[in-house]
Amino acid sequence: MRERLRGLERAAVGAWPAPETADIDGWLWRYASGGSLRANSVSTLEFTGDDIAAAIFHVEGRYSAKGAPAQFTITEVSEPCDLDARLAALGYARGEDHVTMLKEVAATREEGAVTLSARPTPQWLSIYLSGLGPGRAAVAPTILARLPERRMFFACRLAGEVVASGLCVADGELASVQCMATRDDARRRGCARAVLRAIEAWAAGQGARHLYLQAEWANRAAIALYEGFRFRVAGRYHVRCKAGEAASEAPC
Repeated sequence: MRERLRGLERAAVGAWPAPETADIDGWLWRYASGGSLRANSVSTLEFTGDDIAAAIFHVEGRYSAKGAPAQFTITEVSEPCDLDARLAALGYARGEDHVTMLKEVAATREEGAVTLSARPTPQWLSIYLSGLGPGRAAVAPTILARLPERRMFFACRLAGEVVASGLCVADGELASVQCMATRDDARRRGCARAVLRAIEAWAAGQGARHLYLQAEWANRAAIALYEGFRFRVAGRYHVRCKAGEAASEAPC
C-alpha cells in the first residue's frame, strides 16, 4: 500500500512541474513565483541525507532568496517519517487537509460534447483560469507549458461554447485528473461528469489502469462528485509553512 501511494504521489509531482527545482538530499525543492501550492513547496517523498536540520535550513535559505515562504508537502509516505513532527516543533503551521483519490479505469464511451486538444485553447484557458486567484492564474500558463508530452486537454461545450475544463497526464499505468473547472451558469448540467468520462476514455486508450486526482478535503462538492465517479481516498497530505510567512494559494 505504501509503495502504491508513493507511486501516486510521484506521478502527481511529475504531472504539475514547477518551473524551478533543486534536489536537496532527495527532497525536491519547487518554486513557481507564487500561486500554486504544489509547485511552491518541497516534495518530501525521498530523503537520502544524514542531517535533517541542515536540509531544512537549506530549504529555508532557497525560499528566502526568492522572497517566498518555506513550505513542505507532507504525505503519508514522506521521509523521514517524523518530518511532520520536526517541522511542527520548529513552529511550521499546518495547512488544510487534502486527499489523493484513486479509481480503476473502466470502459466508458467518448463524450460528443467534449473536445480534446494537445494544447490549451484560449477558450479552455478562460474557463480554467477564471476560477483561480491572481497568484495561481499568473503562474498556471507557465506550468501548463511544461507538462509531459502524454497529456490531453478536455473542453465541454454547451451551445457551442466551452463551459468546463479538464486535463489528464498519462504516466505508465496512472493517469491524472486535473484542472477541473465549470462556468458558474453551466453547473449541475452534467458538464464535469462529461469531462471525467472523456478523461477516463482517453486514459484507457493510453493504457492507464488507474485514474488519480488530488483535492482539498473541505471542498465537499468536489469530493462528492469524485466519489460519485467511484474515486476513493488513497492517501492524505497537507502543507507545513514556516511560521510568520504567508502560505501560497490552494493547489492547482
